[in-house]
Amino acid sequence: MASNPKTPSRFRSRSDAKTPLTPSLISSFNAISLSPRKHPADLSNPFLARSRPASPVKRATTGAAFPSSSGVTHGGVIRKGGVESRLDVVSHDYHPPKVNQNARPELKRSRSTPSTRERTLSHSSSHGDRFITTREDDVAPASLSSTATANLAPTATSSPGHTARLANATGVPLNRRVLAYHEPPPASSNAAFLTTQRNLARPLYSRADLPSSNGTWKDKSRKVPTTPERVLDAPGMVDDFYLNLVSWSALNAVGVALGESTYLWSADSGVVSHLGDAPQGTYVASVDFSNDGAYLGIGLGTGAIELWDAGTGQRLRTMQPSDDAGGQCASLAWYAHVLTSGHSSGTIHHHDVRVPRHLVATLEGHAGEVCGLRWSSGGEVLASGGNDNVVNLWDGRGGDVGATTRGAPKWTKRNHTAAVKALAFAPWAPLLASGGGTSDTCIHVWNITTGARLHTYQTGAQVTGVHWARDRKELVSTHGFPGNALAGWAYPPPSGSSGSRTGAGAVAGSSSNAKIFEIRDAHDARVLFSALSPNGEVLVTGAGDENLKFWRIWEAKEAKKKSKAKQETSVGRGILSIR
Repeated sequence: MASNPKTPSRFRSRSDAKTPLTPSLISSFNAISLSPRKHPADLSNPFLARSRPASPVKRATTGAAFPSSSGVTHGGVIRKGGVESRLDVVSHDYHPPKVNQNARPELKRSRSTPSTRERTLSHSSSHGDRFITTREDDVAPASLSSTATANLAPTATSSPGHTARLANATGVPLNRRVLAYHEPPPASSNAAFLTTQRNLARPLYSRADLPSSNGTWKDKSRKVPTTPERVLDAPGMVDDFYLNLVSWSALNAVGVALGESTYLWSADSGVVSHLGDAPQGTYVASVDFSNDGAYLGIGLGTGAIELWDAGTGQRLRTMQPSDDAGGQCASLAWYAHVLTSGHSSGTIHHHDVRVPRHLVATLEGHAGEVCGLRWSSGGEVLASGGNDNVVNLWDGRGGDVGATTRGAPKWTKRNHTAAVKALAFAPWAPLLASGGGTSDTCIHVWNITTGARLHTYQTGAQVTGVHWARDRKELVSTHGFPGNALAGWAYPPPSGSSGSRTGAGAVAGSSSNAKIFEIRDAHDARVLFSALSPNGEVLVTGAGDENLKFWRIWEAKEAKKKSKAKQETSVGRGILSIR
């Protein structure tokens, strides 16, 4: 007996509704021909037991049968329960809509989620863009006229015409950048006073000749220490360019004026002693030791000069100023028994300390304050520098003359353009070095016999002091603004440097080749006062930072053979207070 295979259970219908088998349905099933082969009805087949949801034409009900394959419908009328119902027949075929191949398919989303366009429109209309400020349509920029706004309103695309109208409205040419580099504005030509002040301040910022390191050396055969051997605290030191407040005696004692008081410091023992005070209402303007170091002259702010015994600490006498002395005694210089004083009135006086009538000569050759005085080693000439930018050389071989005698300078030089305070005679040649102030910054070297200017050093800073080496052809200078430095120079300068004199008064080149060493920022203020030790090796400097510093600049040739410990016996290391 042949049996048809059963349909797996996973393909069976899970509907709980079942059609009951009635005799009429069984007879209808037997009458239907499903295929050319006829099989007896198999009630166990689920396909025969299930009613397929088909169109109403093929739906079978009780008392009706499915039409056969060869049968014809009854005029589109179906009898259902004895009631006739007409079908809605479609008279045209279905044509699927044309699909755009380039269009992106729309993503399926829930009905509660709006589309991207709907979200964008709703968000922009309610919240706006946080990077773009919102503006009402009727509000136009104040910089645009009504005509320009009307021209810009109809255009919404970046067409050439729109770009031209936009450029015309904003005033920006099409072929020009909004941000571009241009030539610097022209210099201001008004106020001649400002131009003068710039010229005066230009040397303060001309640092072309100043190196960037703290200490540099051109001569590799020796090096100068860039740190001081000793530092003394000097409270109350006056910061005044025109005063001379430090002196070093032949007996190895340093005299320094601090306000109205004068102190002595022994370099051999390190003992500090208070010498004396200025009278009430005045101050100490200058100090200088005699050639033998036994006496100290002190110039006061009133123009008077006090004479002190450095050994005993006793004041010997006070030489009152003459009627034409005029103002403070800012500079002093000794030669033998003659003490020369320079005053703010421009006059120079010779005082013979051996006689009661001390004033023996008066020299008049300056229109400004005499802030620099120096005798040559043999007393042949006297050099003076003043605030009138003048250097005078006086003949000192006139002997003792009467107080009414008026001397005339041997020669006068006006090459400096600022006050001349720094003066020094070379111990091994008839040379005089003079240094100018802030607006000059030059050191000139003169032949004291002929008066010719031999060389010039462009220092680039205010020159406050100059000193010659004793056993070598060099000189050292101290400076104020800018740098507060100490610098060493070779003499004569190398060929091609600024010290090379090429013509009558003409000096060309740069000073960098002549510079041997430099100690930048030697003090925290201007290095205003300086003095050389008796052996010519150590330089003491004073400044407005209230410090005295001792620098070993040179070493004697015979001292090089000694040990380093013996070299430091005269001046030790450390920091002491002078008060």
